[in-house]
Amino acid sequence: MNLDELRARIDELDQRLLELLRHRAEVAKQIGELKRAAGQEILDTAREQAHLQSLAQSDTGLLSPEAVRAVFAEIISACRAVQEPLSVAYLGPPYTFTHLGALRRFGTSASYVDCGSVQEVFEAVEKGLAHVGVVPVENSIGGAVPETLDCFVASDVNIVGEHYEPIHHCLAALGPVEGIKRLHLHPQVLAQCRRWLRDNLPGVEIVNHSSTAAAAQTAANDPQSAALASAEAAEAYGLIILARNVEDYPNNRTRFLVLGRGTCEPTGKDRTSLLFATAHRAGALHEALTPFQKYGVNMTMIQSRPVRGRLWEYVFFVDVEGHATSAHVAKAIEEMRGFLPTLRILGSYPAAE
Repeated sequence: MNLDELRARIDELDQRLLELLRHRAEVAKQIGELKRAAGQEILDTAREQAHLQSLAQSDTGLLSPEAVRAVFAEIISACRAVQEPLSVAYLGPPYTFTHLGALRRFGTSASYVDCGSVQEVFEAVEKGLAHVGVVPVENSIGGAVPETLDCFVASDVNIVGEHYEPIHHCLAALGPVEGIKRLHLHPQVLAQCRRWLRDNLPGVEIVNHSSTAAAAQTAANDPQSAALASAEAAEAYGLIILARNVEDYPNNRTRFLVLGRGTCEPTGKDRTSLLFATAHRAGALHEALTPFQKYGVNMTMIQSRPVRGRLWEYVFFVDVEGHATSAHVAKAIEEMRGFLPTLRILGSYPAAE
């Protein structure tokens, strides 16, 4: 086939795809009407995430799994908007890594609520100002995000999903490296790029910000400043990218949690997050974790945070494999409740890749 014939073939295939998309939107609308009549929530984060992962793990031919996931995330987003507009709260301003992760998870057909802090994201979901919220919880280099863990202590929102986002930082400024006197960044970014900064910008003044995008915004107003932020943020705020991928380790990624008011049904590949406090005595934490070993529950994360206003007392955050309704997980949690003063299931949700 010559070039014109191949292009005609592409046009024909695109028309067939468009016809299928029209049918998909019609079916999605019918599903929304059935859910509304039954008093069910329109958004089903567990179903969406499991479906996306299933598609990405299928035979994708010449397309990468990441490309297939991105295309179908937008298709799902557009069809979801036919059912009901979705609002997503995130740690802003626009083009933070949280914003980018939320866009990849929920697509461009959702509406996005820019929040100034992690606590504001929790409050937006609590007050019904957004259907869901997206917050960072841990980074593969910098570790846990304390602000997010602390918010769970006082909030009753649930975790209804998770998303892993590759993180690549850029050094961006209005002018050349030689003119940089101040570097604006988020504290987590400092932990992720410490070695690169030591080797390339020794002695520069560090100025902390609530987000990478806020750092980029500030640097855009000062010719003697630079920021460590995403390439998207640098472009959006008119900065020149002076260096790319300045993180110390190439496999840098951040885990984000999706906050909501509902619960998720089991998918067969789930994660459960727990918050608990122990008695203030020797061996109490070991006792609390023993049921996991007893019932074969695999723990994937544990973090502790101090209880505000009570010296040397802590709450613990634990992630385990499996849904809270699975027999072995349910037995472990039931046994833990028997001797722990506080235990709360923060959510059971599909485990992201």
